Amino acid sequence: MPTKKPDVDPFAAMESLRTALTEVGIVLPSLAVDAASPHLRLVELGRVRADVAECLAAALQRGGRE
Repeated sequence: MPTKKPDVDPFAAMESLRTALTEVGIVLPSLAVDAASPHLRLVELGRVRADVAECLAAALQRGGRE
């Protein structure tokens, strides 16, 4: 498990995640920074259809490589 990095900008993290997901053909429509708790620096992944969840799982299992 990665070491916690509390100084990571949630907006940069969100954009990095969006870019990585786009590269493997996955879109999380609700991906956003949680504005209700800025001190926690949360990235909201949102809800996705089951087929998108399956694609995400497959991408993670293959390490993001096609």
